Amino acid sequence: MKKLVLLDKTNQPQPSPKTESFKKHLPKFTRQQLIYTSIGLVTCTLVALAFRPTPIKVDTKPVEQGTLQVTVNAEGKTRIRDDFVISATVNGRLNRIKLDEGDLVKKGNIVATIDPLPLNTAVTEAIGKLAEAKAQRQGVATLRPKSEQLAQTRSRISVAQANQLQAKARVAQAQAALAQARRDTQRAQELAATGAIPSQEKERTELNQTTREKELESAILAAKAAGKEVDAAQAQLRVLQREQRDPDYLLKVYDAQIATIEAQLAKLQDDASRTNIYAPINGRVLRVLQKSSNFVSEGTQLIKVGNPKDLELVIDVLSRDALNIKPGNTILIEQKNNHIQNSVTNSLKAKVRLVEPSAFTKVSALGVEEQRVNVIGDFVDSSGYFGDAYRVDVQIVVWEGKNVLKVPLSSLFRCDNNWCVFVVKDQKAHRQTVKIGNRSNYEAEIQSGLSKDEIVILYPSEQIETGTAVQPR
Repeated sequence: MKKLVLLDKTNQPQPSPKTESFKKHLPKFTRQQLIYTSIGLVTCTLVALAFRPTPIKVDTKPVEQGTLQVTVNAEGKTRIRDDFVISATVNGRLNRIKLDEGDLVKKGNIVATIDPLPLNTAVTEAIGKLAEAKAQRQGVATLRPKSEQLAQTRSRISVAQANQLQAKARVAQAQAALAQARRDTQRAQELAATGAIPSQEKERTELNQTTREKELESAILAAKAAGKEVDAAQAQLRVLQREQRDPDYLLKVYDAQIATIEAQLAKLQDDASRTNIYAPINGRVLRVLQKSSNFVSEGTQLIKVGNPKDLELVIDVLSRDALNIKPGNTILIEQKNNHIQNSVTNSLKAKVRLVEPSAFTKVSALGVEEQRVNVIGDFVDSSGYFGDAYRVDVQIVVWEGKNVLKVPLSSLFRCDNNWCVFVVKDQKAHRQTVKIGNRSNYEAEIQSGLSKDEIVILYPSEQIETGTAVQPR
């Protein structure tokens, strides 16, 4: 049992004189004053705790060493490498096309037909016109003088010319005989005047002269007649020669008509043979451009066919990005598999085959004209995911480095014309100047200023300075 001890006041220790003096000098506080004083002390304490610096929560990531790829991100589309647009080969009425998109076609199969009846009728008409033109030409050719007539006329000319020569010779002979008769007559007249010869002899010589004059006149007339005969024969030959040449222009006209009809006939026959339209390759029908029966003109597009498995990529990039792209660069194609839970993303690979040498102008979504270049790529992995003209998001790898020291781009910021990061040391931020190299869309190569596994701050705000206390999330 506990003992209860009662102490008498007389047993308590007595205060010393100094204590009594100090108590006399202390101020006397009321109960209300003590309450207010306590509240003030608590408030000051809380305010001091509130303004005490606390660590800033930040996102951090260690400096890594690994593969870094510099890529050109762009949108592209798939394209069948060799597609064919089958067009109407002739003007005519197209029969309804029975093929549908996706149908298989084999090379040489008929895929469309055009009604051949109008073309066959036109061919028959052209054949009739050709026969008519040839008959007319033959009729003109029969109007020419025969070669026998020309030969006879030339012979007649030769005979007439020979007769003319003989007549001229007789004229010369008659002239010589007349001259001799005139000399004989003059001598006879002189002798008769002297009585050396009888007058009968003189009259005989005069008669002989008269006879010779008449013979000369006759010879001259015969020579003129022979000349007329030559002229008549030559005139007849000229007439025949003109008649020989007169049909030439008609023959040329008919020859031109025949050549024109033959050309038209050849074209009509060729058109008539092309009313059946055949598939140029083995493949599938990609699109039926003209399904219903209708009149079509030559060149009207009817069907587009191709091999859906023979795909290539067409990627248009900015011309300044195309400067860094070379044939052989790897192309990464993002492909989401939506059939798998959480939508797993796979990357298919392709290779750059060609950077087209010519750029083109394209208006962006913001209405800005841009110079762009087509990059053509070939699939390395299977392209079975895609069909013709599918849109794809691609990354063209223009540089790749192994064992590269790298940090996220979100940790970098500009400071005094340099690049800097904040490094976490002893739970405080320390600004560090770095030198960067190649950059991808998310990471940058660190050439100096950092080492592996150092912790850098992502998305540094203006609140963070050197010495600021930080706390990783």
